[in-house]
Amino acid sequence: MKNLPASAVVPTLCRPQVLARTLASLLANRVLPAELIVIDASDDTATRVEVDAFAAQVSGSCAVRWIAADIRGAAAQRNQGVAAATQPFLWFFDDDIIFQPECVARLWRAIESDRSLGGVNAMITNQHYQPPGRVSRLLFTLLDGRRQRSFAGRVMGPGVNLLSEDRDDLPEVVPVDWLNTTCTIYRREALPSPPFDSVFTGYSMMEDLTLSLRVARKWKLANARTARVFHDSQPGAYKADTTEMAAMELVNRHYVMTEVLGRTRAMDYVRLFIWEAFQLVVCAARAQSRPMFWALLRGQRRAVQELLRRHRHSR
Repeated sequence: MKNLPASAVVPTLCRPQVLARTLASLLANRVLPAELIVIDASDDTATRVEVDAFAAQVSGSCAVRWIAADIRGAAAQRNQGVAAATQPFLWFFDDDIIFQPECVARLWRAIESDRSLGGVNAMITNQHYQPPGRVSRLLFTLLDGRRQRSFAGRVMGPGVNLLSEDRDDLPEVVPVDWLNTTCTIYRREALPSPPFDSVFTGYSMMEDLTLSLRVARKWKLANARTARVFHDSQPGAYKADTTEMAAMELVNRHYVMTEVLGRTRAMDYVRLFIWEAFQLVVCAARAQSRPMFWALLRGQRRAVQELLRRHRHSR
């Protein structure tokens, strides 16, 4: 069993069996972090039982720590885990992924390959980039301000971020503009302190984008294309609330656009409006998403009201 000089930080909430499956797939990779820190926001002890069982399996190979969450929310729980971590690398991964064979070794090999890499993420096999159609390509070109052969792994305009591309003709390590937190290793020295902004609460949409954009100011980022995970994204009450998710998406994207990317010109706001309108059009055009149209519109309206309220209070 090989050990990495990394502290793995895993936030979780009330899904012990899902977490147990993730940890089992990690063990099957036969490469473990020196330290695994599970920050648990559950209301019962079931998750701690699973973490203790895993700790018994890897005793002597990996220091496993279960810590009760001080604040419930993905970003806050990750910050708590980082504060407790002791290793020179921080490894964020979700509690609902399945590591594919050789994933961890390949992910580690990627970040070791270049000292200027601040962070590297794994390829999500069931959530990767799809080449855009003609309309989407025109939209991305407008948002980006220039034509690109591929928009994979890019961040455009008002903080629109696209997933990485998986093609056999690409190298194992592919430069990207941003990283997710589904399965990503960062050099500790590359991270701000704390890594995640306090504005990201609950589901913490776009906390990963914000962190990686800040790291990218001084470091390179990459996708380890052959280090693969399956993201078995679990349902949750927060995901079922389309209005709440739409409001969070717009408010947080505005934060990324203005506070992280520093894009505050009139044209930046035009591009943000175009992106939000495009999402409404796509929602209305697809039969499966059409019933959510009004909830999506209500969420966007709520977000605009919140942003206007914040603007008035800041004056």
